[in-house]
Amino acid sequence: MNSPLTDHLGRPLRDLRLSVTDRCNFRCSYCMPRDVYDREFEFLPSSELLSFEEIRRTVGIMAGLGVKKVRITGGEPLLRRELEKLVAMLAGIDGLEELTLTTNGSLLPRKARILREAGLSRVTVSLDSLDDDVFRRMNDAGFPVERALAGIDAALRAGFDPIKVNVVVKRGVNEAGILDLARHFRSTGVIVRFIEFMDVGCTNGWCLEDVVPATEILARIDAEFPLDPVESRYEGEVARRYRYRDGAGEIGLIASVTGPFCSTCSRLRISSDGRLFTCLFGSRSNDLRERLRRGDDDAEVAAFLTGIWTRREDRYSELRTSHTSTGQKVEMPRIGG
Repeated sequence: MNSPLTDHLGRPLRDLRLSVTDRCNFRCSYCMPRDVYDREFEFLPSSELLSFEEIRRTVGIMAGLGVKKVRITGGEPLLRRELEKLVAMLAGIDGLEELTLTTNGSLLPRKARILREAGLSRVTVSLDSLDDDVFRRMNDAGFPVERALAGIDAALRAGFDPIKVNVVVKRGVNEAGILDLARHFRSTGVIVRFIEFMDVGCTNGWCLEDVVPATEILARIDAEFPLDPVESRYEGEVARRYRYRDGAGEIGLIASVTGPFCSTCSRLRISSDGRLFTCLFGSRSNDLRERLRRGDDDAEVAAFLTGIWTRREDRYSELRTSHTSTGQKVEMPRIGG
């Protein structure tokens, strides 16, 4: 058995985040603010996106290098036409143990079952509030919370288990609804993960004062519904897990700002235009698409990927100060979460 591929700091390559489109039907302020992504904004033409065949080939090579889990992201990935065909292509790759999707849930009512039948393992839905006014303001697309919840219900009916709900918590915006979300999803089997507002990219207006620390979120929930910590399922799991003492399920906390997990990060990212990033907060990338289209064989692509990973030494969150980076970081819609 081959030794796992590790980076400069000894971290193994295990996870791939794969963005399939830079387009989204929401305009969430922490990801895709409308004053930047307006009607004049030029999204990538389809010719610049990796084709399904190119993605399938890349994931197959990466599985041979140690990747066990692939998460499909965007933009909103379900805007990519016939995404279920890509899911079916990836689901059959030897060595791949988990194939997941992060979505805003808007298209799940008509897509959940077909995605499940195609071989998707799990779904994560972004849902930042149960208050309809707050939710509409945050998605800035007039999308009602009832339809987002309908997407989660559709995923449950399709047999996805567990379903995770991601909540980005921003001070003065939606932190008042933390308990409502915990209460709503208790005893449903849905795992809510509360995420500190992060400085991804340069357009979301991040500042440290807007971050609600994970410790504060935990204290609020624990005071109402007592919690006990749960051990991670594997090294590199990003969420700190907590179980309700009464057995009503669990929650997760993702503390990239106040509790960085760079030391165990095992994720490589491919942007929607086929560029490789070794960090969510990356400013430098490598062009995978060009190598695929110029005719490199699998061995050459594998050597290219190996070289990128073994040189990797990113520690952005551990080195973060109270100020955002002055570099031009990749934006969330291109790289996903």
